Amino acid sequence: MGVWELLLVGVVLLLGLCGVLVPGVPGSWLVWAAVMWWALQDPRPLAWGVLVGATVVLLLSQVVRWALPPRRLRTGGATPRMGVYAGLGALAGFVLLPVVGAIPGFVGGIYLSERLRLGRHGEARAAVRTAMRSGGWSVLAELFACLLIAGAWLGVVLGG
Repeated sequence: MGVWELLLVGVVLLLGLCGVLVPGVPGSWLVWAAVMWWALQDPRPLAWGVLVGATVVLLLSQVVRWALPPRRLRTGGATPRMGVYAGLGALAGFVLLPVVGAIPGFVGGIYLSERLRLGRHGEARAAVRTAMRSGGWSVLAELFACLLIAGAWLGVVLGG
């Protein structure tokens, strides 16, 4: 697979990661489709292993999301700005503290957004609690799964 094709797969993965944070966009399926396209173009056993792993991880994340309460992010006060902060926090946490850092990064991103908006620590903590209860855990489960898949893909591509 050429460099341009790998970049295109990376862009679709990035769009899928962003799509997880936007209601109504099938972000996790974009991530899976990008990995599937890559595995079909690069028929190494490791590529197929990443595809099988991606499929299992996404199915598990769907089970987790169905077990959680339904998303009511708008009624919980979630804004697009909060989604951007949460997504960037999860990505930074995933990179700085591999894999498990996405969880505190996501929550920290929501806290930072609310702290900037509300100005006080107590109000920001209450807003984080409300956001997580109104669907934040569901978004976090899906985003975490997609970050795992994107990280596995990147590791295989860079590792050769």
